[in-house]
Amino acid sequence: MTTWIAIFIGGGLGSVARFGITRFLLALNVKSVFPWATLAANIIATAVLAWLILRMQHHFQGRDAMKAFLAVGFCGGFSTFSTFSYENFLLIREGMPGWAVLNIAVNVIACLAIFFFVARTA
Repeated sequence: MTTWIAIFIGGGLGSVARFGITRFLLALNVKSVFPWATLAANIIATAVLAWLILRMQHHFQGRDAMKAFLAVGFCGGFSTFSTFSYENFLLIREGMPGWAVLNIAVNVIACLAIFFFVARTA
């Protein structure tokens, strides 16, 4: 039960952090067709997850609730595949399939690159 509560709290905090990124970029007046907030959230969540898995794994031995809080809860709530999918749908529907393909490529390549970078430095 502790693990479930940890995931619940981590997910809530990750979701609030995700919303904060969007609000922050709006406050900076970042206006673009490209969904920067989702890209930023996905890259940051991937970096945190990679760091947790590859660099901090030994610190979480026997601490399943803490690992669940950070990896499943926070990173799961912070990153957002559903928003990513919706934004690509909107780009295609609005007649901008090139932007959708670019968004898909940048998200996938950047997140994989972050994971490989963290793995290489671990």
